[in-house]
Amino acid sequence: MQHIYSFLISVFQRILPFIGLFIPKLKEFYTVRKDVFAQLNQNIDSNADLIWVHAASLGEYEQVVPVLEELQEKYPTYKIVLTFFSPSGYNIKKDTSLAAYVTYLPLDTKQNAKQFLKILKPKLAIFVKYEFWPNFLQELHKQKIYTVLVSGVFRLSQPFFKSYGKWMQKSLNAFNYFFLQNVESLKNLGQLGFTNAIVSGDTRFDRVSRQLKYDNSLKFIEDFKQDKLMLVCGSTWKDDEDLLIDFINEKHDIKIVIAPHKINSEKIEELKKQLEVSVVNYSEKELYDLKDIDVIIIDTIGLLNKIYSYADIAYVGGAVGTTGMHNVLEPATFNLPIVTGTYINNFPEAIQLQHLSGLSTVKNKTDVQIILNKLVFDSQFRIKTGAIAGEYVSKNTGATEIIMSYLDQTLTA
Repeated sequence: MQHIYSFLISVFQRILPFIGLFIPKLKEFYTVRKDVFAQLNQNIDSNADLIWVHAASLGEYEQVVPVLEELQEKYPTYKIVLTFFSPSGYNIKKDTSLAAYVTYLPLDTKQNAKQFLKILKPKLAIFVKYEFWPNFLQELHKQKIYTVLVSGVFRLSQPFFKSYGKWMQKSLNAFNYFFLQNVESLKNLGQLGFTNAIVSGDTRFDRVSRQLKYDNSLKFIEDFKQDKLMLVCGSTWKDDEDLLIDFINEKHDIKIVIAPHKINSEKIEELKKQLEVSVVNYSEKELYDLKDIDVIIIDTIGLLNKIYSYADIAYVGGAVGTTGMHNVLEPATFNLPIVTGTYINNFPEAIQLQHLSGLSTVKNKTDVQIILNKLVFDSQFRIKTGAIAGEYVSKNTGATEIIMSYLDQTLTA
């Protein structure tokens, strides 16, 4: 089966330039990868000690940040090469200071894998969560390059556990060690005969927890909030905003920040037309006395984590429809009570927070009115609910320390 897989990937690589003429996304997929090897040859020092870290997208990057920070601090002579599969990760983090070089992962052909590793010659390879590319993994195994999986997840729905995907089990031999998020993953991996694994936890908890140590000050939020309660609606989609409109228009004596998931000027203007309160965009904040404004819409990226540090209540978007709920751990780490939609079944941390009473779900405008009014007017309830969320994060930190204790042995051997 791997021969068939490799053949199909190779064919796809050859015809990709032609398919791209008709499908814009595939054109981009080809364009951003066509010069990867030339750029690698130009930018990679063949004599340097390298660590290769691969994250599928932005979420996986955020997950591995604590490990990157530790590696950079403890092993400054090592150069980190970071690869992404998705543009959403690369475009936002291509200039990150946590890596010496950032690029796209070439397509998973045998030739690409050999050429890539020939250029990098990494001392260590780190994969994040569940990004498995058979040819790259097989080549890593063949070259005996130390390889680990961090914050790994193994579900019975993955190809490894299906009759048609058993050939992929062989690629897991590349991993010297698996650092897994939960006991279920350890049990499932054990079914495949792998015992070189440990439940270290999810490094996302370490990532969000570290936000508490950073400088989160934002002058414009201080001018805006004053001494009032503040609701932050993070990573919202239209479905979320439609649920929140009536509550916002009731003109409670609170401040509200809306940070849309996608920055689209036309959709932001449509949202503003529905609001019956004073509202400004972040980009025009200098034109107003913010203490007199009720709502700020954040029409830029990269501020949400800091804004949460000023909040009293958080609404997390993406779980009203099927777009996918966004990170509830970011507000939880700041001891915020969390409200979100009902589509949380694929998000264990949200389910656990709901079970602990640190998170509430809403399915309609009535639900929104009930829970947000309770959080606004019942300070005891608000503080208790937020404390539950914060405690949940603090109790689940520590994965990075476990991972680094192993990597220390590897890198100093």
